[in-house]
Amino acid sequence: MRSAPADRRQAAADVTAAAEWTAGVPILAVRDLSVAYRTRRGDVLAVDNVSFDLAGGEFLGVVGESGCGKSTLLFAVAQLLVPPAEVTGGTVTFKGTELTGRTERQLAPIRWKELSVVMQSAMNALNPVKTIGAQFADAMHAHGVADKRQIGERSAQVLRMVGIDPIHLGSYPHQLSGGMRQRSMIAMALLFTPDLVIMDEPTSALDVVAQRSLMVQIKELQQQLGFAVIFVTHDMSLVSHFSDRLLVMYAGQVAELGATRDVFDTPRHPYSRGLLEAFPSIRGPKVPLTGIPGSPPDLARLPAGCRFAPRCPLVADTCRDQAIGLFRVDDVLVRCVNYSNGVVVGD
Repeated sequence: MRSAPADRRQAAADVTAAAEWTAGVPILAVRDLSVAYRTRRGDVLAVDNVSFDLAGGEFLGVVGESGCGKSTLLFAVAQLLVPPAEVTGGTVTFKGTELTGRTERQLAPIRWKELSVVMQSAMNALNPVKTIGAQFADAMHAHGVADKRQIGERSAQVLRMVGIDPIHLGSYPHQLSGGMRQRSMIAMALLFTPDLVIMDEPTSALDVVAQRSLMVQIKELQQQLGFAVIFVTHDMSLVSHFSDRLLVMYAGQVAELGATRDVFDTPRHPYSRGLLEAFPSIRGPKVPLTGIPGSPPDLARLPAGCRFAPRCPLVADTCRDQAIGLFRVDDVLVRCVNYSNGVVVGD
């Protein structure tokens, strides 16, 4: 275990790195990140060599079916993995500071203040025996804010930001609706106006009307405060009008990455097309919903070639024989042999 002086030196180095980080440089750089779950059957590779950059103020949507590694990627970026999950390779650099391998004590000054996370289930993430106000106060105490008046004013301010009357600072989580609990979690994430907010399917427990309302509010807050967002969901339609770029994951890998409008208008990977065809559109002619046959592969027994090959309508012999790298087509990255004449950018 590192000593307190060593931790203080590391914290000072982190402050220096953050101060030297400048606009125009990605706020977050993920490089060749891999995460495995250690099991009796062997390692299960849930995230496999994922790389991407995130600019300040950018909204990145991460989509894919359940079990494709989205939430594991999010937890690895936020350094919230717990055994048996473990980062087995790659780096996560936030505002010039390398996060991988840091202790909880070293990460504490960064969390909430500069990087915050909104969990999938607010009812489980919030403490059921503490009021919303008490939980806000705990977060602020952890970062050295002790003045009760300052805590009360800031807590009321962030609740108003998300459309909740500050009277609910005295409410317990079970006294709030699902939408209000999610908004309370978002308010807590904004207590210190962080530069990056990571959201793990925050709308999954809400009805479609509440989902739309919450997404609009998240986007408005992002534009108002300027923070970057990584938004994880299994619903491509949910981020179609809100994200700047879209990262489509399949079986732990990046299947496609590009501007949201490019991916929606011209989906290149057969998996991306399948996801889009699985959701109905309220505009245009009626078309049958086709869906994607089969299910994602067992991550403990991955196929030798393209991981989507067993479900792909365009599969060829070469797809089954060799691993497929990422190819750059215009400004989009796609993992498909149909674009192998593009520029190879990764494995």
